[in-house]
Amino acid sequence: MKERVRATSPSHIFMWLQRNTNARQLQLLLAVVVGICAGLAAQLLKWLIEEIKFLLTYQFDVTSANWLFLVYPVVGILLSALFIKYVVRDNIAHGITKILYALSRSQGRIRQHNTYSSLVASALTIGFGGSVGAESPIVLTGSAIGSNLGRLFKFDHKKQMLLIGCGAAAATAGIFKAPIAGVLFALEVLMIDLTMASLLPLLIAALTATCVAYAISGPDAMFDFNQQGTFSISQVPSAILLGIVCGLIALYFTRMMTRIERGFARFHNLYVKVALGGLLLAVLIYLFPPLYGEGYDTINIILGTDGVSGVDAVMNNSFFYGHPEYLLLFLALIVLLKVFAASATNGGGGCGGTFAPSLFLGCIAGYIFCCLWNETGLMGLHLSERNYALLGMAGLMSGVFHAPLTGVFLIAELTGGYDLFIPLLIVSALSYLTIHVFEPHNIYAIRLARRGDLLTHDKDRSVLTLMSLDAAIEKDAPRLTPDMELGRLVQVVSKSEKEDFAVCDGAGNLRGIVNLRSIRKVIFRSELYRIYHAEQLMRQPDETLSTEDDMPTVMDKFQHTAAEVLPVLSPDHVFIGFVSRARLLESYRQIMKDFSEE
Repeated sequence: MKERVRATSPSHIFMWLQRNTNARQLQLLLAVVVGICAGLAAQLLKWLIEEIKFLLTYQFDVTSANWLFLVYPVVGILLSALFIKYVVRDNIAHGITKILYALSRSQGRIRQHNTYSSLVASALTIGFGGSVGAESPIVLTGSAIGSNLGRLFKFDHKKQMLLIGCGAAAATAGIFKAPIAGVLFALEVLMIDLTMASLLPLLIAALTATCVAYAISGPDAMFDFNQQGTFSISQVPSAILLGIVCGLIALYFTRMMTRIERGFARFHNLYVKVALGGLLLAVLIYLFPPLYGEGYDTINIILGTDGVSGVDAVMNNSFFYGHPEYLLLFLALIVLLKVFAASATNGGGGCGGTFAPSLFLGCIAGYIFCCLWNETGLMGLHLSERNYALLGMAGLMSGVFHAPLTGVFLIAELTGGYDLFIPLLIVSALSYLTIHVFEPHNIYAIRLARRGDLLTHDKDRSVLTLMSLDAAIEKDAPRLTPDMELGRLVQVVSKSEKEDFAVCDGAGNLRGIVNLRSIRKVIFRSELYRIYHAEQLMRQPDETLSTEDDMPTVMDKFQHTAAEVLPVLSPDHVFIGFVSRARLLESYRQIMKDFSEE
């Protein structure tokens, strides 16, 4: 009986799979497993958020503001912050930023707790009113599943990256029922290379997660949208203008969120952060209830109606209730204040992403744009509010994430609005082009790009990002002292295979370099062994490297000096070791080869 149990243990299953499948088959099989797990996690998170929100708000009177809106957000952020600090004990904010960092600097390793921690924390945050989205946390969950499976099967870095991409694609597809958008998200935002070797696993993972979502929640689209009228060539100018507007709003959202979160980062006391973030969020939600949670109820209201009648339901539970004449003012204030609510949520200690806020903002921005266009009678053309709200969703998402194709296909799959494919492309492209003029990186990558830790589709830049200066430093060469006699120097260097040796003082500071080839005329003359000292034989290096230099800087210094070897110093100028041009090129070629192989 014991033997049977042992034969079916997980370790034996892994060993059997490795013995009976080749690398390609195993990768596709794991893509299915990742898709199933990420799809289940996505549906669980959606259910948790909806249940918590329903239990807290189902008895609210829609005709007036409710004081509990001042309590719930603070409680949610506090519970999430305490869970992260005392249970998780790790920073799980900015989930997609963590994935990008894992791809570029952590050899694709994402900690095991990320398979569940962001799910729990985001459910508490959003269910209690946090004005953020569940998508980034669940994408981190899916990527963590892929990462840990890859480590279990001892995948190399390239395969590990692909499994992380599978997890992200599956999580996106599972929560939105949008497989194409899931794949495009992995390609555009995570910058997974598009090759035939990578496309199939991404598709399999995304489709598997979508099937899981269909099996659990049915085939209905996430948003109830019925297209009003058809798109005509006369609407192209309005689509172009909307795209530019969306790009500018995306720029405002990105820049302002970055600044506000920097402000929160200055406070190191957890409870001060919770108090500031919770109170700011609570006041904003009390005044503007649509800021509660993800905002998908507001999106469904706007997409389901044309004109002001019916849309004024977004003012339920607010002081604006019963005053439809203030609807556009109410919505415009929400556009301005949403970034403060989202930043306060994450800055205060909550856990959430910017998927939902971008969709929410885009929907409202598109609706306002259309209403103003119709009121001014531009070009004598009447536009559909619900259609342009949909276009605004694609535009904001494309601008915030710098992912126009993801924005187009996500909105089309979420609503079934494929008949608006041309205007979706126009708005998304113009939004991306507009924000890219001012901000070259998306909201997730901007933090890493400033530190030089971002992996991109630029192969050369990506290889340099994956390379590590510390791994290239040779620290085993013996060190010389300035007063060391030539005879002693010869004894020391004869035991080493190196050609370059550092001359350091008592504090470890570099004084110069001795190269065997440059002193070969004297090392065989024994009569000079007591006359010459290391200080007389050394020379100053052409350039020095710092442990804080990034790899592009290191490569530039080698190219500028044409040196074969350069010394590496710590920030306080203590000698660490040498880096050779040959070793760097060997590492560069190997990583480039791994990138290029199918």
